[in-house]
Amino acid sequence: MSVDGWHTLLVLGGIRSGKSGFAESLVADAPMVRYVATAPAGDPEDTEWAARLAAHRARRPGSWTTEETAADPGRLAEVIAAAGPNDTLLVDDLGGWVTVLLDPAHQPADDTATIAELASAVRASEARLVLVSPEVGLSLVPTTPLGRAFTDALGATNRAVADACDAVALVVAGQTAWLKPASTPHTHAAPAQPRHATSAPHAQPGQTTPAQSVLGVPAQPVEAAPAGADTPAWAGLDQPAASTGRRPESAAPDAPLPEVLTPTASPAPAPPSAGPAGDGDWAAPTMALPMIATGLVIQPGMELPMPDDYTGPQAVDRLATLDLPGAGLGVLEQVVGFAAATQGSSTPRPWDTVRVLLLHGDHEGGASAGAAPGESARRARQARAGRGALARLAAENGASLQVVEAPVSAPFEDGPALDADQVEAALRYGWRLAEQAADAGVHLLVLASCGAGAEAAAAAVLAATAGAEPPAVLGRVVTEQGEIDDNAWMVRCAAVRDALHRTRRSPREAKDILAELGGGDIAMATGVLLGATARRVPVLLDGPVGTAAGMVSRDLAGQARHWCLLPDHGGRPGVRLAADVLGLTPLLDLRLDLGEGATALAALPLLRSALTLAATLPTHPSLGGAEEESYAEPEPAGPGPAARADEPDFAEPEPAGPGPTTTGSDEPVSPGRRAD
Repeated sequence: MSVDGWHTLLVLGGIRSGKSGFAESLVADAPMVRYVATAPAGDPEDTEWAARLAAHRARRPGSWTTEETAADPGRLAEVIAAAGPNDTLLVDDLGGWVTVLLDPAHQPADDTATIAELASAVRASEARLVLVSPEVGLSLVPTTPLGRAFTDALGATNRAVADACDAVALVVAGQTAWLKPASTPHTHAAPAQPRHATSAPHAQPGQTTPAQSVLGVPAQPVEAAPAGADTPAWAGLDQPAASTGRRPESAAPDAPLPEVLTPTASPAPAPPSAGPAGDGDWAAPTMALPMIATGLVIQPGMELPMPDDYTGPQAVDRLATLDLPGAGLGVLEQVVGFAAATQGSSTPRPWDTVRVLLLHGDHEGGASAGAAPGESARRARQARAGRGALARLAAENGASLQVVEAPVSAPFEDGPALDADQVEAALRYGWRLAEQAADAGVHLLVLASCGAGAEAAAAAVLAATAGAEPPAVLGRVVTEQGEIDDNAWMVRCAAVRDALHRTRRSPREAKDILAELGGGDIAMATGVLLGATARRVPVLLDGPVGTAAGMVSRDLAGQARHWCLLPDHGGRPGVRLAADVLGLTPLLDLRLDLGEGATALAALPLLRSALTLAATLPTHPSLGGAEEESYAEPEPAGPGPAARADEPDFAEPEPAGPGPTTTGSDEPVSPGRRAD
């Protein structure tokens, strides 16, 4: 029954593609086949579904036996593991299995662990095994949360099982294409880092990074970059494009990373005599580690970690037992669930170590219409000096700040914003920024941006990835004087329209979108999200650049969006749309417009307060919680009582008469009160 010596086979295909018939033909000559049916019975009134099931049963020979696993998703792995070397199994199909897995009747459940158990059973199977599964990766992103959950879970299942199988076939319109022939040496990915790990040892020259193990990419040696360098890593970016007259050259992705600045809260502006900018507002860099090149190949379909599916709901359920007055935390319960899932603990701790990554990368051409020349560079310099809204809020939150120069993007209405090499370099550089933060013990990243034209570039990315109309997602242009510039807005809309028309026949892969439309800052932000996901570091998104990067990262690693939290949409229509597509619900509706990243920092104390309450409050006494102290009312005092040393005196003092006397401890003594 084997084809080119395969032992386990995954058959993929679309609806009515002929995948089931092809799978059945492969085992037709086996003396006996155990058919494992995974789909639930369905609604009795759904006659069309019943007819489909009947057609499948009618095709099976009488010598086949049928085993159903719809009642328990975990049983499929048990059936495969129990099969012997003389058994032949046909599993049809994994789409029905995922449907049952996500059924509320089986929740709460660790879906990721169940999928991993299935893949392990397939990899260790001694039987001849054929599995059938729908391929949903070619369809549009579902518009409902349940639909997105199904496609994410089925995609993760298909990838895990395909890696475990000896061969993979794709059936399209009745035609079979072999994606993974058995003649290709089968290698297993290196073990991923522990499920709840938050950081990993820093790689040394000649070693591979932890992210390589997570991704299962070929191990490549890493080299140490020059230590002690703290200049901007992108060649030529220290000079504005307007003054140089040319675009900067692509920088090596293993160039030194920018200096990490540690804020010091200073509520009043520094006096003019404070000295050079930055001398008094920031301390020395927080870390001095040798930087490394990751050696990663960032490509679609990367296998990155997912947050813990169990601890998030468990932490939210635990809130109902706490000694909280009133209805509780309201929408901030989402923060507790998010932190619990990303930390792998049902009692998540507040984020103590926070780092802000401020990406400065301008967009030339019509995208930056209405932006004051040099304004974004001034904002970046201001942040480096510890001044401005972003730096002040970072100081108040005790967060470190890293100002990163991204490559300047060419006018996308005329040609690509970046070339392919620059996109690769920006992605890997962003990944390294996240790795550096993880190695420094950072618990939370805040993604910020201050580039001219960034909002128009984000609108173009949204139009290309979500089918949005540019005027609907491009916010109004507000001048430095606070006035609305409708002419500049129309120029930006026209530039986005022309860029989309120019690229109408171009591929819509993630890297193509970054090169044609996204530019340097969005490409680098995408790398940050991917690197943070690989190292299990959550990210606060805030503004168009971060959400556009989230849209692009879906095609490279769908797990990235699950590590992102959106505190506020800021009143920006593009951010609202991206949040809806990504399944991110904004927590607040403050409509602050302080610059990308600053709104997240303004909301951070509130988020920390919710986590502090969730982590420290005891269980309510009515639910078995112990009283921490006695709240009994004191007994009425008799004449001349002696005060207990361990009880404070909460009695109101009597009005003092004229000429009070004092005790040796300078305590006033009222008339009629004897001094001890």
